[in-house]
Amino acid sequence: MTQWTLSGFGDEIDPDPVVQLAVLAALGARHLELRSAWDVNVVDLDAGRLDRIAALLAERGMAVSAIASPIGKVQITDDPAGERDRLTRAIAAAHRLDCRYIRLFSFYRPPGVTAQDIRDEVLTRMRDWAATAEREGVVLVHENEKEIYGDTPERVRDIVESVGSPALRVAWDNANFVQVGVRPFTDGYAQLRPYLEYLQVKDAMADTGEVVPAGAGDGELRETLTALRDDGYAGFASLEPHLALQSATGGFSGPAEFGRAARAFAALTHEIGVQTA
Repeated sequence: MTQWTLSGFGDEIDPDPVVQLAVLAALGARHLELRSAWDVNVVDLDAGRLDRIAALLAERGMAVSAIASPIGKVQITDDPAGERDRLTRAIAAAHRLDCRYIRLFSFYRPPGVTAQDIRDEVLTRMRDWAATAEREGVVLVHENEKEIYGDTPERVRDIVESVGSPALRVAWDNANFVQVGVRPFTDGYAQLRPYLEYLQVKDAMADTGEVVPAGAGDGELRETLTALRDDGYAGFASLEPHLALQSATGGFSGPAEFGRAARAFAALTHEIGVQTA
């Protein structure tokens, strides 16, 4: 039977990593996607706090699936040095926590500026980041956040193919595609599957953009998951429910709603014969 590795955004559960890990473990996950702890973003955690998280993980026999950084989730007009610095800190966190993946984004643009207008600058920065990632032995996974350059399947493919680095791959998010008017599986799966290396699990309604548990929206989750099973996907499936709160910087669910999201995803994977652990 196909098996995927279950993970989740711990800060959607609680700011305290002790609570994050306890809830994830209770839901059958042995991995954490680290976006923040103690209300501090992962790229701002100092060495002492990273050491504390490493100790908590070791005590529980758990690990980090990805550093869920905010890199590139800024205006393209912002100082590029700031994002380079955040990349350096994200890589340091990945090394300290023995983690291979770092999530990032491809920039918002000012009003009146088209995606094509910023393409060259986006690709220049992405090539630079990917070259650094190759040297450091990590893999950058680009998330298709709404309203950034790479928010449609065509532009995500443009980024990955134009950069052409094994250190830049796709973090697939069905809900985010729905929120920009894309039918994720129908419109995007075939062209992005060759680069899809990390799955973020949430769903959304096409008419309102509301985020809902997996399978309850228009994100074509069942079709996507079934195709991944058939294609031999064997990576992470990371829960990012956003059921209580969604904002430009992230989301929150709380333990109860996070559990509801986990059970909805488990029901889908059980239906298609995929195990998660």
